[in-house]
Amino acid sequence: MEIHKILAELHYKAVRSSGAGGQNVNKVSSKVVLSFDLKNSQALSEEEKILLETNLYSRLTSELILILNCDEDRSQLKNKEIVTKRFLSLIKNGLLVPKERKPTKIPKAAIRKRIKNKKSISEIKKTRKKPGF
Repeated sequence: MEIHKILAELHYKAVRSSGAGGQNVNKVSSKVVLSFDLKNSQALSEEEKILLETNLYSRLTSELILILNCDEDRSQLKNKEIVTKRFLSLIKNGLLVPKERKPTKIPKAAIRKRIKNKKSISEIKKTRKKPGF
């Protein structure tokens, strides 16, 4: 994964932010919408695209476009920085391959302890029976 190539493929769009904020909200387009076309990306290999598609399937559109919004700050530049950092962390986490789980063996001491416990309980139950004449 080459970060500078991926950053070159990002598309930013400034939109008017919703919510409270007075006149500034009505005049300034401070909300930033980032979109990244996963299917047509030249910066990612086919294996990376497949991995991202499976790991980020709930965040992708039907055309495999990742869309992120940010309207946390009043500054468009800061919102752009925030959404870019969020995008990079999403991509890095999406490319992580989880380790395969190795099933653990039951220790022999634990098996011996369990069998010893079973035998002692069965002895207790045998002593409860009425003697057979």
